[in-house]
Amino acid sequence: MSENKNSNGLLGWIDARFPMTKMFEEHLSKYYAPKNFNFWYFFGSLALLVLVLQIVTGIFLTMHYKPDGDMAFSSVEYIMRDVDWGWLIRYLHSTGSSAFFIVVYLHMFRALIYGSYQKPRELIWLFGMFIFLALMAEAFMGYLLPWGQMSYWGAQVIISLFGAVPVVGDELTLWIRGDFVVSDATLNRFFALHVVAVPIVLLALVVMHIIALHEVGSNNPDGVEIKKNKDANGIPLDGIPFHPYYSVKDLVGVVVFLILFSAVVFFAPEMGGYFLEYANFVPANQFKTPEHIAPVWYFTPFYAILRAIPDKLTGVIAMFASIAVLFVLPWIDRGKVKSVRYRSTSFKLLLVMLVVSFIGLGYLGALPATETRTLFARVFSLGYFGFFLGLWWISKNEVTKPVPERVR
Repeated sequence: MSENKNSNGLLGWIDARFPMTKMFEEHLSKYYAPKNFNFWYFFGSLALLVLVLQIVTGIFLTMHYKPDGDMAFSSVEYIMRDVDWGWLIRYLHSTGSSAFFIVVYLHMFRALIYGSYQKPRELIWLFGMFIFLALMAEAFMGYLLPWGQMSYWGAQVIISLFGAVPVVGDELTLWIRGDFVVSDATLNRFFALHVVAVPIVLLALVVMHIIALHEVGSNNPDGVEIKKNKDANGIPLDGIPFHPYYSVKDLVGVVVFLILFSAVVFFAPEMGGYFLEYANFVPANQFKTPEHIAPVWYFTPFYAILRAIPDKLTGVIAMFASIAVLFVLPWIDRGKVKSVRYRSTSFKLLLVMLVVSFIGLGYLGALPATETRTLFARVFSLGYFGFFLGLWWISKNEVTKPVPERVR
């Protein structure tokens, strides 16, 4: 009995100085989420799980990694061969980067099919897109750190793209590299950004993303606003507390994810060269260019768009436009219905076209360019941008199905 009093006393003492109980209630026990969440709503919590995994494994890797042009590759080999369980920590981190993008892409797709970017959730979507940008920057900078052939030359190619920017292109690439070629200076600044600067920005954006989400409330597969129907106590009739209902449910998704993730880590960490390219097990050599240079798989859709256009500047513009257009998606879609369940056949066909185009671009971007592949890349690029143009065209006068007043 005295222990409970001491516990309550300690909790009260903390609450008087820090809103711990208030935060727990606002964001978990008294945050009401729609009662019809399905499989697609696992990926938000899984993204948070992978973020924690990347931070923890990254901390251990930095204890042994040397951000030096002469020692970086050898330090990675040292981690793999001589550090106790170093191989596991490295594979958890490298597989985690791919898992992060898989989870984030599926999380973004869920937003597309259920209209989670529409009013009043535009700011949530924008925060999410900034998280995506920060994640791409984090992955790109981390990709250089092993100092292998593919990471070295991949960074050289991607950084050189900024040279296509009119007037300031050459100075911009020089500033990014810190030297006239990718060198020790580039490695040091990328290491600092990868380990300190970008993670801070990423964590801040994640916090803002969650706060914005809990301010307006979660969307659901029916696209119905549960805050419109409340009982006498102001509790949504179609809502249930996030904790314990969804916090326990998410544990199921976490367990399944960890089983699949562990299978990859222990049995196929390189994933046939898609997660870890074979050329990256060779030390960087600035005098020998690999036969085929391609970024990691999660960048290949945008890389394929770049390669599909002969003019370098136009290709760079198209590549950045393919990301920038996602930021304005809430204003491109002028429809009043959120969920794909009640939207028109035209919308569903556009969505299929987007998915096919994105996967096709990702596949082509990982392969050497040929005349036929370039042709297909152009077709898929038109399909990708065609989704946004088509959505803007059909959404204003779209014929939709009746949306229920309550969630099903």
